[in-house]
Amino acid sequence: MQYRINTPEGTRDRLFAECRDRRSVQTVLADLFRRRSYAEVSTPEVEFYDLFLQSGNPIPQEAMLKIIDRSGKIMVMRPDCTTPIARVAATKLKALPLPQRLYYAQPVFRSWDQHRGGRSETAQCGIELIGAAGKRADLEVIAMAVDALRACGLARFHIELGHAGFFRSLAARMDMTEEQVEEMRGLIEGKNFAALKDFLAPWREEAPCGALLRLSRLFGGPEVLDEAEELAGENEAVSYLRELYRALSGAGYGKYLRFDLGLVHQIDYYTGVVFRGYVEGAGDAVLSGGRYDGLVASFGRSAPATGFAVDVDAVARCRPSAELPVLQTLIHFAPEELDRALTAVDGRPAGSSELSPCESLEETLALAREKGARQVLVLERDGERTVEV
Repeated sequence: MQYRINTPEGTRDRLFAECRDRRSVQTVLADLFRRRSYAEVSTPEVEFYDLFLQSGNPIPQEAMLKIIDRSGKIMVMRPDCTTPIARVAATKLKALPLPQRLYYAQPVFRSWDQHRGGRSETAQCGIELIGAAGKRADLEVIAMAVDALRACGLARFHIELGHAGFFRSLAARMDMTEEQVEEMRGLIEGKNFAALKDFLAPWREEAPCGALLRLSRLFGGPEVLDEAEELAGENEAVSYLRELYRALSGAGYGKYLRFDLGLVHQIDYYTGVVFRGYVEGAGDAVLSGGRYDGLVASFGRSAPATGFAVDVDAVARCRPSAELPVLQTLIHFAPEELDRALTAVDGRPAGSSELSPCESLEETLALAREKGARQVLVLERDGERTVEV
């Protein structure tokens, strides 16, 4: 019986054009981030589980891939890039002045329920603006999110803006336990309209109930902000979103922006504006971010912060894939002609030629036919010649 070796659940191999497309997206984003004065950082793929407990454990424990080290301590494969970078900003970068502009290109690992079919490994590329509070910092990061998707060559996309404070202000007026608030958050986040209505039935007489019922449907253009104020009254979060939209529209970004006041992330370290990016052809958000003013402080340094992450593979799948180069030439050479052979390869377009490992010209010609090459370049001591295949 032949043993079949598979990749672990939620992972897969990437080959050829898919690898190149992924690298292309990472290169484009890194170039943009560096132009905007963001410096690259990298954190370990394995972190202590206690790191995420210290940050308030915003990611469910069951979603983390765990490892036990030699001393018996629980470690996790990095489930999130923002928390480790907050640790770095509070420790390794503590002596540097704020604000600090950081970017990263590294994977995160999550353990999904087997029925959800999600990926365990996701390549991310993103930024963190640490030590900058207020409207100007939020404008910078949201504009950068739009520019990141534009730089990737995506034509049909939009960014949906929300605000963590809107949901919290409504939930705070409800007579609910913390567990009930989190259950309600999950129903709103999942836009599970029927279940949300059933869940809120016991509180239907309370004033915010109507707004909470409507919250998961409050998405669209600027008119959504008017409806939100009609439901909940004058609200600081809604007013702030209106100010951001006005400024971004004045800079030419308005056509890329929409609103979703039901954007209530399950990752609950967000404290202000939150946003997600959607691209035509992708089944889920390809970009996610927001303001998280309390996270860095949990590691000992008070610093407001905001940022976002791009799902590199999801973006790569939405771009037109460039065709792989076609092999044109095999180069047959004697060992003493290695330098000439390498020069010949390097002087041609990438992927269009390669060295032959064969001892005889006949073997090289056979290999060229097998690989579909059109010709063999034969390098000889007194010159060179081309043999058509």
